[in-house]
Amino acid sequence: MIQNIGRRTFCFEEQPVIIGYAAVAGKKEGEGPLSKFFDRIIYDPYDGMNSFEEAESRMQSEAVSLALEKSGVSADEVDFAFAGDLLNQCTGSGFCLRNFDIPYLGQYGACSTMGQGLMMAALFVESGAAKNAVCATSSHFCSAERQYRFPLEYGCVRTPTAQWTVTGAGSCVVAKTGKGARIAHATVGKITDLGVTDANNMGAAMAPAICIIEP
Repeated sequence: MIQNIGRRTFCFEEQPVIIGYAAVAGKKEGEGPLSKFFDRIIYDPYDGMNSFEEAESRMQSEAVSLALEKSGVSADEVDFAFAGDLLNQCTGSGFCLRNFDIPYLGQYGACSTMGQGLMMAALFVESGAAKNAVCATSSHFCSAERQYRFPLEYGCVRTPTAQWTVTGAGSCVVAKTGKGARIAHATVGKITDLGVTDANNMGAAMAPAICIIEP
């Protein structure tokens, strides 16, 4: 049963379980302190494809495949997929999920997409609408630069405050029962505008998302 706590928080009494998860990352991420936790590191930014966008979609597909494999659940046994990315109309996720033939509900929460997907999966599983659900998200530095800032082909000089979008993809399989981390609660955030007007300083614009916590 799902209970509401206040205006923004769900409490899951049965606590759906994350029975499988996977992460695929790019070269820069593979050189960082979290490298040992990635299932696969891709050193070619194109990942053997013809464009950065296709590479991103392929990374997400690999993450979903690995998560399903580790969970022991086949794509045929998944009732819904919740996935999103940073591309227009979530094309990376759309082209990813078409390969699995799973009913797909697109999510667009930018940095919160995986959290939103996990919340939606937990709501569906706890309510009985789904026995198993998949969550997935991805981003690619090169495709994000092309869409939000300056395409790499322009050769523009990056500003000191410019952020570096991660190249990687992650996926989780959420089920009603099994072994793994449980989802006990989920809180829906709200929009807070602190008046940051510098389009190049995404760090300042995004900082409130992780710094403001209300009692």
